[in-house]
Amino acid sequence: MARYTGPKTKIARKFGEAIFGEDKSFEKRNYPPGQHGNNRRRGKKSEYAIQLAEKQKAKYTYGILERQFRGLFKKARAAQGITGEVLLQLCESRLDNVVYRMGVSPSRSGARQLVSHRHITVNGEIVNIPSYQLKAGDVVGVREKSKSLDAIERSLSNSSKVYEWITWNNDTKQGTYVSVPARIQIPENINEQFIVELYSK
Repeated sequence: MARYTGPKTKIARKFGEAIFGEDKSFEKRNYPPGQHGNNRRRGKKSEYAIQLAEKQKAKYTYGILERQFRGLFKKARAAQGITGEVLLQLCESRLDNVVYRMGVSPSRSGARQLVSHRHITVNGEIVNIPSYQLKAGDVVGVREKSKSLDAIERSLSNSSKVYEWITWNNDTKQGTYVSVPARIQIPENINEQFIVELYSK
């Protein structure tokens, strides 16, 4: 399956929350998509359905495909610590996610595009792999030639979120991935335990 490029509001409505960021269309229609929307009678969801929905929500949120996501889960299971927590930390450590968190792009898909198009550097070297795993202390910046890009300037001027595990200098257009975030610092509304239970079956 290729990466999802369809209507994002439809997916957000499916999960009942704006997982792709602020969405005016979602705010107007925050009920499930489909012909009958709010009126459709839904029976009690099975345990499997709840676990699967949580996994899909995580995949859509971070823009990761199944094969990659399963690989991250295996890595998380082999690592020390709580598997679900480590899984989310691995998702947060991806270069495209950190570029998004730094405010260089208003969305993760936009951040992925900036990385793929060679606008982003890590420790002074151009890296064009969105899934590149950052380590604590890595310096992420906008390539010199790309610093005047309208899209980047616009995104940075609208960005107001601050994260404890990331620093950003607007003058140099560089930031540091200071440390791996603790679970409590990750703002995403994901129940990682359901994902662990699903993959452990």
